[in-house]
Amino acid sequence: MQNKIKLLHEQIQQGNFSALARGITLLENELPGYELLLYSLCNTDTTKVIGITGPPGAGKSTLVSSLLNYWLQENKKIAVIAVDPSSPFNYGALLGDRIRMNEYYTNPNIYIRSLASRGALGGLSAKIIEITDLAKEAKFDYVVVETVGVGQSEVEIAGLADCTIVTLVPEAGDEVQTLKSGIMEIADIFVVNKADRSDAQSLYHNLRMMTHEKANGMQETPVLKTVATQKDGVAELANAINIYLDTHKDMPEKRIHLLVEKSWQLIQAERMKNINKRSLIREMDVAIKYKDFNLYLFTKQFMQQSK
Repeated sequence: MQNKIKLLHEQIQQGNFSALARGITLLENELPGYELLLYSLCNTDTTKVIGITGPPGAGKSTLVSSLLNYWLQENKKIAVIAVDPSSPFNYGALLGDRIRMNEYYTNPNIYIRSLASRGALGGLSAKIIEITDLAKEAKFDYVVVETVGVGQSEVEIAGLADCTIVTLVPEAGDEVQTLKSGIMEIADIFVVNKADRSDAQSLYHNLRMMTHEKANGMQETPVLKTVATQKDGVAELANAINIYLDTHKDMPEKRIHLLVEKSWQLIQAERMKNINKRSLIREMDVAIKYKDFNLYLFTKQFMQQSK
């Protein structure tokens, strides 16, 4: 097993997309050998992670597609991890984002993978950190992570990405006030997409005012306008991403918080590996019928029995 995983890792480092696909499947489903693969990963900051988030209908996938077109002209190599809403029946990704980017699916410089959020908070997949780290092994210039939705729970993408882009559309004007604290915390760049629509200028000015107030004398968060379907404003966005990455090279504090949280989850999982949920269900089904049932005492006793 160890030799097999070592070979897989070497193939991923050589840029083998098939090997990367197998590795991601290994991690996402916790198949035998996935921990060995994780232990072999190198800590590299060469590949930059670009997070793109925003409410449904904001045109995130079209914006990503336009960025891919631009970066290809600059001979960049890019991976796209698109986190789709989960199917309510089998928890699989609905694959909408991959369909919208299908013109790049066979391009040798672009790797696209759809993941299911599987109910994970923050708009991401439960294994997104591991999968992003694995993709970085393949020596991409950028790993683009497109997330589900936007809001207060989107702290994960802000910690995961080196640059987080929040995409909004003119119709989202009323949402801006509702989401104000959430989006102001996570956005490194704002994009008003579908800027050819009515009210786009109003949303643009509102965002500029919000970023000015938030800056408090510091550098303001850039606000850009795009029409992704026409590729308008995409070159300016790509330039803004480069400027941000060039001027923010230190590890962000949010990244440290995310890594600590992930480490905490791994510790919890390790300590709970002897806990069998089916046994818990069976014992709960019996215990709950007693009049003196106490959830907390029951849980304590169950854990002691599982040691």
